[in-house]
Amino acid sequence: MFDKKPKSYTELLGKTNRIVEGTIIKGNIISHADFRLDGELIGDFQSDGKIVIGPAGSITGDIVCKNADIEGKFNGKIQVLEVLNVKSKASIHGEVIVGRLSVEPGADFSASCIMKTNVKNLIPNDGSETQQKTI
Repeated sequence: MFDKKPKSYTELLGKTNRIVEGTIIKGNIISHADFRLDGELIGDFQSDGKIVIGPAGSITGDIVCKNADIEGKFNGKIQVLEVLNVKSKASIHGEVIVGRLSVEPGADFSASCIMKTNVKNLIPNDGSETQQKTI
């Protein structure tokens, strides 16, 4: 009658993945949870959650996510469904597609930017990207 499913180990500890400073990953990352990167990623990143690129972090590749905070370096194409926060020490080069954008003074923001408030990017489980217009 009151059967509760036991929480998984990741739910008990929180659902944030972390790559620490000094770690270099060459390849693609797909995550359903939030992610913090203080190391280096050379490849694409996709998440249903939020990515935080710390001050020592860098990504060279494409990002598709729900929210993002960037304090480190990014070079490529980033698609953020909701809010992209660019901190004062961040360096962004490439193409940016966002729902909303916040850029602190002092940030190096050398990118083309498109704000899409009426298009919702969906991230299906199979990794392919689809678009659905909202009314």
